[in-house]
Amino acid sequence: MELRHLHHFVAVAETCHFGRAAQRLHLAQPALSHSIRQLEAELGVTLMARTTRAVSLTPAGDFFYRESVRLLRGVEQSVQGVRRIADGRLGLVRIGFTGTAAFDQLPSIARIISQRLPGIALEVHGDLLTPAQLDGLRTGGLDLAVLRPPVAGDDVEVRPIRSESLVLALPADHRLAAEPALEVADLAHDDFVMYADSHSAVNDAVVTACRAAGFTPRREHEAPGTSVLLALIAAGLGVAIVPESVRALQLNGVVFRDLGGAGSIQLALAWSREQPSALVAALVEALEDAEVIPREIGARHTGIAMPITTGSKENR
Repeated sequence: MELRHLHHFVAVAETCHFGRAAQRLHLAQPALSHSIRQLEAELGVTLMARTTRAVSLTPAGDFFYRESVRLLRGVEQSVQGVRRIADGRLGLVRIGFTGTAAFDQLPSIARIISQRLPGIALEVHGDLLTPAQLDGLRTGGLDLAVLRPPVAGDDVEVRPIRSESLVLALPADHRLAAEPALEVADLAHDDFVMYADSHSAVNDAVVTACRAAGFTPRREHEAPGTSVLLALIAAGLGVAIVPESVRALQLNGVVFRDLGGAGSIQLALAWSREQPSALVAALVEALEDAEVIPREIGARHTGIAMPITTGSKENR
């Protein structure tokens, strides 16, 4: 039995007429009649009662019609599913976020997926250090990563998302908490809470800003992540210069202030060049269309040229 036999049988069952069914199938009527006889011979049952004027289904034929429709619908759904997977429109995308980038970027990325690629499910891995995200991309544990450049190596594609201002987080009872305008130099005598990771891009930016203001930050406490960092500040153990997206984490005892001279830090989307994925390609194209990331020169549409960012550190 072949699928064509089922298609032929369903067409005759629905039209109750060999001539009309043959026209519907773009098939010669004798060939259609032969196909139905083959099917009945293989099954060993009569599926259709034929007269000179009409064709009707036998009880066995009625049952087989319903089963044939179900089977053909399942085959069509399977074909569509395979094609959607191959086109990158169906499947699971695992995406990692560094620090509080999930607060800033996850809503827009998830909305784009929902609107443009509804067959893609999103698995979120939050508050990951950039080195851990790069390991995930290289080993296949992650498909995409929202991280902070620079990134070492040429096996990872990096596209900028946005430049994020650095702001001051300080205890609510700090002497500077009520000041309307602050500069990095105002913190020269304060203790700092910084990230524990030795490859933190945020730490590097903080040190650079402080040295430009004429001092080296006094690193009194270290935190493994942003939540702990803010808790230490709420406890009055120091101040911190953090990406603006950290404002999304409201914690009693911590206030945020704009900080002149603090500069900014980059946020980027990254994926493995060594493990090509139709899912990732489809999602990247959707993000390009939504102008979340710039297009690469040589892509199907013209856009902004963005070379791979490289450097000596893999950062938070």
